[in-house]
Parts: sequence; structure tokens; C-alpha cells
Amino acid sequence: MNTAQETTEYVSDEEEDVFIDSGDVFAEIPDDGDHPMDEDDEAEDIIGDLPSGDSDVNDNSLQHFTTHNGSVFAISCHPTEALAVSGGEDDLGYIWDITDGEVIVKLTGHTDSVCSASFSSDGQMVATGGMDGKVRIWRRVGTVDFRNWEFLTELQGPDEVIWLRWHPRGTILLAGSNDSTVWLWQLPSGNTMQVFAGHSGPVQCGEFTPDGKRIVTASEDGSLIYWDPRSSTPLFKLSPEDARFDLESITSLAVNASSTLAVVGGTSGSVRVVSLSKGEVVGALGGHAEGESVEAVQFVDLGGTGSSPGVVVTGGTDGKACVWDLTTMRLRATLEHQDAVTSLLGHPAPKSHLIVSASADNTLRTWDTRTGALIKEHTGHHGPILSASLGLQGSVVVSGGDDSACLVFTTEIDESG
Repeated sequence: MNTAQETTEYVSDEEEDVFIDSGDVFAEIPDDGDHPMDEDDEAEDIIGDLPSGDSDVNDNSLQHFTTHNGSVFAISCHPTEALAVSGGEDDLGYIWDITDGEVIVKLTGHTDSVCSASFSSDGQMVATGGMDGKVRIWRRVGTVDFRNWEFLTELQGPDEVIWLRWHPRGTILLAGSNDSTVWLWQLPSGNTMQVFAGHSGPVQCGEFTPDGKRIVTASEDGSLIYWDPRSSTPLFKLSPEDARFDLESITSLAVNASSTLAVVGGTSGSVRVVSLSKGEVVGALGGHAEGESVEAVQFVDLGGTGSSPGVVVTGGTDGKACVWDLTTMRLRATLEHQDAVTSLLGHPAPKSHLIVSASADNTLRTWDTRTGALIKEHTGHHGPILSASLGLQGSVVVSGGDDSACLVFTTEIDESG
């Protein structure tokens, strides 16, 4: 079976036509001659101690990883294994073991900061994206364990990579760039499947819809575009010229589990709810301070079924995480940090009422969105937290900080976790 046919299996379903066919593939990316990493190459990497200073900080983490030499901009946990991949200001990525901090493989080849790092949905590949415009892919070797990885290919096209997203079910990778373009690649071939050009400024955020059939992107220029991945022509576009949609620069977005709504936040502190079926604004949420950027959006499934009335949490530079009921467009609760909220993570079922917030106040916090109650505070970082990811079915949260450290915490208090 050829790769185009394999891709179709990932992204088609019983009712719909195939997502991609071979005619959509138009460019081969050659291998640049990099060779598989050897575990022995990593033996010299040493896990150090956290930076000194702020010695009065209570550290309730399980594990430290301090091999990065500079801020950690990206972190992602493996979907099933006790592994994380991180990327940083030191132009490096690492796959490492969250139980003991051991380096599994050092991900080299970038010439500028690694600002995105993520495992594919099946956990068989890792992608790193850099400010150098490179997207580099590694692949698991063998089937015995996840200790051996090899370099697969380098993807080029974007000017500077801002974010990466893997397809929810296939080895298809999406990247947003500061040059206003969005790129879609098929792996393992590395073929370019689509280049989306509809924004006029850096593409700050983007997502596949959870059903895998559509893509939503949003830009610094204040526009949001809804795409069919098979076409370079937008299904619809909302821009600041639409009076109800003026958010200034868009900084964050999320799509609900049923792929019907997008919630987007901007630098003005405003939040808009967009119907993806109608292509129009259906709500405005106004809980953040004016002029305070909305940096994170996360849907929460309080019913645990995916079909309950929507609840969404928005996090801003005002230090607030606002919990919204999308049935009434009203504020349910306000969760507070002492500085900007940088990331929001939704816990998987059966504890989908839990959310973890990360902040520039050096802490993460686990909350019950039903009541607004603080379940646990995670401390130990000596600087702002820039990235975070849930691992091992949500039982742990792994964070990356401006202090060069990655920390691993239990999401809940140990007795109840």
C-alpha cells in the first residue's frame, strides 16, 4: 500500500470522502543525510540540580530535568509512555524519561530556539519546530520499547515556526509560521500536502478539529480561517472588519470536542465564540481585563461524554482563568494566579472536570472547574512557566520554565491521585 493510501485510512470515516488523495501531494523533501542518534551519544548528558536562588521555594515535584541550557519553550508528554519531549532556547530538544530524568535522545540540528516539540498521536514520531524555520522529525526504532529513536527527515518551507500540531489520528503534521503561511505535511514521506496562505500576519495559533476533518488557524492580523485540508481556499474567514470579531491580534484558540465551536482570545482581552458550521460569531465573553492578552483557551467536558453543554476556560495575562458556561455565555468561576496564565490543560475522562493552569508566577495549579476549588498547587520552579503537558492519562503534569528546568508533578494530591 502506498503512503497516500495509508494516509487516507487515518483521516477518512464511514460517511465522508477521503481526506487526501495522492494528487494532493506535490513536493518530495529529500533526506539531508542525518543519521540515527545513538544511545551512547547521550551518555554524557548529565541531569543537574535546579538553579540556586529562591531557596525558600517549596518544591513538591517528583522529578527534575535540567539538561537544557536556557529557557524551555515547549514540552509534550508521550500519549502512553513515561516520556516527555522538550525544546528550548539552547537550540536543542530532548526526549527524556519522566520517572528518573534520564536523557533518551538528544534532538539536534536546529540553529535557533526550538519553540515547538510534540509526539504524534500514536507516539511513534516526534516533531521539533524552530525559529530557524526547520521542522525535524524523529521516529521510534523497533517495537520492544521506546528507548531508541532515529532521525527521519527535515521539513522546510516556513520562515519561522510558531507552533506544530499532529493530526489527532494520523501521521500528518501542521505548522504555523510567522510569514503568514500554514504548512501541512504527510509523514513518513515528508511530502508537502498543502500550503495555506490566507492570513497577512504571523499565524499565532492553529488546531485540527478533534474529528480530524478541518483546520482552524488565527493570526496576529486579527483573522480566523476555517479550512478543508484538501483545499487551499478557505471555507470561511472572519476578520477585524467584521465588527463583532475585532479582537486586535489573536493569541489563542481551541475547538470543542464535537468540532462545532471555536473559542478565540486576543490581545485586547476579548474572547469570541465562533460557530464553525455557520461561520459566524455566536458569543462574546468579557471577563478579562481590557488590554490584557488571552494566552490560553481550553474546553472542559463536565459531563464526561463530549455532548454536555460546553464549558470553556480562558487564561490571560491578568492572572485570571475564567470558567465559562457556553450554554448561557456566563462566567461560572474565576481561578486566580499572581501573574499571567501561560497554559491551560484539560484532564482526560473520567476526571475531565479537572484543569491545570500554568503561570508566570512560577506555579501550576490543579482546579475543579465545577466549583472553582483549588485541588493542588505545584511549586518548585524559579521562574515563569512557559509550557506544560499532561502525561500518563493525566496523572502527572510536566512543565518547562524560564529557569531552564523541566519539573514533573502529580496532578492531584498523592493520596487521591
